Amino acid sequence: MGFADLSIAEIAADYSVSVEKVLSICDKLLIAYKNPKTRLALEDAKAIISEIVSETHPEDTSNSVGETEVT
Repeated sequence: MGFADLSIAEIAADYSVSVEKVLSICDKLLIAYKNPKTRLALEDAKAIISEIVSETHPEDTSNSVGETEVT
């Protein structure tokens, strides 16, 4: 597994959420960390970012590609 070269604190700053929020997501997703400066594995960083985006923009996570209403 590669490293994203991103820390918990950097993700929080980049996505305008609190460090505590990112730590909470880490706990929820069972991602181990020592402190907010912990560098994350690529897959862990992607999972955290995905969770942040889904919570802040829930409409972006719907599978609406190609859906049209037929009348």
